[in-house]
Amino acid sequence: MNERGGFPTTLHARAEAAGLRRRAAWRKGVGFALTYLILLAILAFAVFPFLWTLAISLTDKKAAGISIYDLPRSLFPPAVTLGNFVEVFEKLKLGKYLLNSLIITGLTVAGTLIVSALAAYPLARLRFPGKNLIFAAILSTLVLPTETSFIVNVLTLNKLHLLGTYWGVVLPTVATAFGIFLMRQAYLAIPGTLLEAARIDGASETQILWRIMIPLSRPSLTALGIFTLVSTWNAYFWPSVALLTNEELLPLSVAILKLKGQFNYDTFNVAAGAVLMMIPVLLVFLLAQRLFMRGLEGAVKG
Repeated sequence: MNERGGFPTTLHARAEAAGLRRRAAWRKGVGFALTYLILLAILAFAVFPFLWTLAISLTDKKAAGISIYDLPRSLFPPAVTLGNFVEVFEKLKLGKYLLNSLIITGLTVAGTLIVSALAAYPLARLRFPGKNLIFAAILSTLVLPTETSFIVNVLTLNKLHLLGTYWGVVLPTVATAFGIFLMRQAYLAIPGTLLEAARIDGASETQILWRIMIPLSRPSLTALGIFTLVSTWNAYFWPSVALLTNEELLPLSVAILKLKGQFNYDTFNVAAGAVLMMIPVLLVFLLAQRLFMRGLEGAVKG
């Protein structure tokens, strides 16, 4: 049929539409592939240090021709062993330092949650003069590095005879601006009508805090607990200063550096010690991942 009959024009339009769909599908496929490539590159960049450390810690250093700098071969150890972990525990007695880390981290997490929960409540739900000014002053400390206050903390703890004790490590770190901010945002997300109903029923502010606010802000408390656990577990500077006079109480993060001197820069043992440090934090995060994500969502929405 000729052009006036309409078929050539219709066929041309259909072919053009099919071509547009193919080009759109091709562009979508390319965009999808690029997105995956970028995400995989970021994933590799993020997990590569951990995988390399894990591979080194599992490598049998007595095997011939072993070199940790021979990439990518060092990522796939030809001889796997757990001897590096056993050696670290036997020679350095890491069990003692592991117990110290558990005590210091447990006290710090508990103290941070209690202080943050108590301090955030009046800033979120009570009215008093200067509330916003106090909150702004607390937030302003977020920009200050913690190392700037260590001289004052050392002098204060020395006066209190707390240097070289667990409490000397814990007490200066339990009041954090981030924790107070996170819990304030969680309290603000709780409906005010619920609090008013509790007050009408005769509940005191303490009862409202412990029976309403804290149970409803459990995800934020979990997120704050995990943040505190990770930072405390990996802390090096402050514990090494506060426990300078009592090395028996040093946490694992500080004791790991002793591997460098005791085993004459044995990188296999250092890697084994680093992996041992990561395992408790990873386990806690995996077990509380759901509450952790809900806590962060609540903080962002608040």
